[in-house]
Amino acid sequence: MQHDPILHVVLYQPEIPANTGAIGRTCVAVGAKLWLVRPLGFRLNDRQMRRAGLDYWEHLAWEAVEDWEALVRRLPDAAHKPWLLTKSAQTAYTEAQFERADILIFGSETRGLPPSLLGAHSNRLLSIPMRPEARSLNLSVSAGIVVYEALRQIHAGRR
Repeated sequence: MQHDPILHVVLYQPEIPANTGAIGRTCVAVGAKLWLVRPLGFRLNDRQMRRAGLDYWEHLAWEAVEDWEALVRRLPDAAHKPWLLTKSAQTAYTEAQFERADILIFGSETRGLPPSLLGAHSNRLLSIPMRPEARSLNLSVSAGIVVYEALRQIHAGRR
């Protein structure tokens, strides 16, 4: 397991185990650490989560924390330097300038992120542009889109 992750991917109160498993798989692919903020809508040993993550889960750097405050204690930059993904943001994820060790925070599948977090980080909100006919994207798809854009920018900065 890696000690210096290229990114931190935070799932705030995820509800669907297959999404978490798929996002964990993406994290293994890029070298990111996955953080899960409780309460979770499933057990960590859920078969659906493990199945979506296939045999990658043993290679995943991950941690589950009790709540937002616990995340901030474990990952102090989450208090002042996270990127929060929300469909209500005015700034597209492609306009952000991502850097190594950035923190990408995704809300639950049905509730998104709480207003208290969105308000506290109003200058760090990002969205994925989509047509109005599409209410939302699947959480694992959204995470993949943003994680790979961040990775592209981080690698482009090495040139």
